[in-house]
Amino acid sequence: MKKFIKPKLGILALTLELYETLSPGVREKQERWLKNSVIGTLDQFVDVEFRNAVFAKPDIQAEVERLELAGVDAICVVFLTYAPSQLVLPALKYTKLPVIIWNIQELFGVDKAYTGAIMTENHGVHGTQDLANVLVRCGVPFEYVTTHIDDSDACKSVTDFCHAASAKRKIASSRFGIMGKEFPGMGDFAFDATQWVGKFGCEWTILPIEKYIVNAENADENRVRELAREYQSLYDVANDVDMSDLIHAARAELSMRSLIEEYRLDGFTFLFTALGDDSRTSTVPFVGTSRLMAEGYGFGGEGDLLSVMATRMLYHLCPPVTFSEIFTTDYRGNALFFSHMGEMNVAMARKDKKVPLVARATPITRTRNRQLALVTALEPGPATFAALVQTARGWKIITARVEIEDFPPIVPLGVPHTKVKVNDVRKFLTNYAKEGGTHHNTISFGDTRARLRRLADLIDADYVDIT
Repeated sequence: MKKFIKPKLGILALTLELYETLSPGVREKQERWLKNSVIGTLDQFVDVEFRNAVFAKPDIQAEVERLELAGVDAICVVFLTYAPSQLVLPALKYTKLPVIIWNIQELFGVDKAYTGAIMTENHGVHGTQDLANVLVRCGVPFEYVTTHIDDSDACKSVTDFCHAASAKRKIASSRFGIMGKEFPGMGDFAFDATQWVGKFGCEWTILPIEKYIVNAENADENRVRELAREYQSLYDVANDVDMSDLIHAARAELSMRSLIEEYRLDGFTFLFTALGDDSRTSTVPFVGTSRLMAEGYGFGGEGDLLSVMATRMLYHLCPPVTFSEIFTTDYRGNALFFSHMGEMNVAMARKDKKVPLVARATPITRTRNRQLALVTALEPGPATFAALVQTARGWKIITARVEIEDFPPIVPLGVPHTKVKVNDVRKFLTNYAKEGGTHHNTISFGDTRARLRRLADLIDADYVDIT
């Protein structure tokens, strides 16, 4: 099972060598403040890696190398006092880690009690300016934020940046699988695989349909029945769905899990018609897919590897997330109706009732047995709509702040669905189309646009908010 792991941020704290003799003890005092006040607050949101402040060029280089080996997702530069930029520049120029400069100090306000000692302990701001200038001149990308630790959102920008850096790094080591092929003629998620791998670093592989069929047939009987009973316990199983139906769905889920384990996958996609092309296929793994998304695995329908990567990337950025698709426009309610064939993150289901588990009234493709689906309706509340799309210029993240409506499931539909309210449905759809939005997209809870914007910067993609 994939578990969400907090991003890891490395702190590169700087002081001035001159103060070792001019102001003895200032470095140790500033380190204590950093550990107790700053890191003590920050580590609620991210894992922090920090050892001690540095001031000499060899020690700065060694500390950056140590943070790289420690597996941090990003480096946060903090000036505990002023420090010269040229001592730091070489280490930051050659590291592959994203860099954020956090302009922060202990002092909240300047008044008549201001002393020389206080000034020594609170004059890192012009060090940040010195460093920012040389990084710009040398073409080194970086982020810069200014907050005080007593601000209500003191750590938000740094945390958002670290989440984005983590998502970028983790997607580079991800591996995805496609079973079947892309849906013929769907051009919006067609892509150049070489460019895709070169851009994001991830890899992909073909999943044999025959292996899916054989694994389902040979699944351990005890595990199959245990999973079928789990379905009965967790979900509102329709009266016409019997134990035989649940067993076939359980076999399909266990088969997908075995493929994930064998091929070391972080996400997957399949084309339902391709599964139906083999007359031995028992059923489509709709139930298992919805449950696997709940564990953080990436998914995209119809052979859409781009959506697989997008959902997995957003899982690292702002979990939970679900793959979905706009099916119908609700002009009266100024809303959009989202659905798909049988796949939606069941961990995002409304909490007031069990999720219905039903058999699709009309099979989506030929299978030997009935096709079950979880009729997931998303928990009402604020949410973020997003899509990762390829354009003539490169890549683009399109996003919008939306509201998931209190819309109970229409069980007879037999497929997962949810209703999402937007500011102006006509403008939303027009702007989305003009920006090149794909018909596959994602929904995550809360307002995650700040993290999406930072992710776009880190992957060198355009960012558009159509809210």
